[in-house]
Amino acid sequence: MMDARRKLPRGQWPGRQWSGRLYLCLALTALAGGLGGCASAVIGAGATAGVAVAQERSVGQAIDDTAILADINHDLLKRSEVLFINVDVEVVEGRVLLTGNVKLPANRVDVARMAWQAKGVREVLNELEIRDTGGLQDYAKDVWITTQLKVKFLGDTEISAINYSIDTLNGVVYLFGIAQSQKELDRATGHARNVKGVVKVVSHVILKTDPKRNS
Repeated sequence: MMDARRKLPRGQWPGRQWSGRLYLCLALTALAGGLGGCASAVIGAGATAGVAVAQERSVGQAIDDTAILADINHDLLKRSEVLFINVDVEVVEGRVLLTGNVKLPANRVDVARMAWQAKGVREVLNELEIRDTGGLQDYAKDVWITTQLKVKFLGDTEISAINYSIDTLNGVVYLFGIAQSQKELDRATGHARNVKGVVKVVSHVILKTDPKRNS
């Protein structure tokens, strides 16, 4: 899937916007925490099911992934607002991709441990970097790269763009999702490498025929 979600420009949100975001997330995570995984799945389940019809993953798996995502974000917010802001989480078929910046090696380990604790997680891909958060200029560059790449994917009829998630951090592009074939994945990776400003491309995309999907 192509997920345009970004929680915040890391560490740079104005107080009023952050307050509104925090209150909303507190409400959602309170529901998830109080009612368990079923409530997590209900949050956004209608929209998730609608999109999943066109995706490679099943509707049921898409709803399960939504529950996992809600549970991990709930735990991140409980642990630390800073971690919640600076860590991006993507989930596809129980595979969790963590990207973002954390200040300490212990934070990197803690976030991965939290991800593994969510029910239904089959794999955790920890791409968290240990460094101070970037400023607005760095964030703007990353957003620009992600936007350019999404446009390329959408404009390429040989790529099923809805099955891909794209995140960019410090000029590194992370691709995640399910490819229809090696040829499609090669095209997607090629597009990423050709976007101005990209330092490196890291792919955690698996093929639709990968036995790992049914393991």
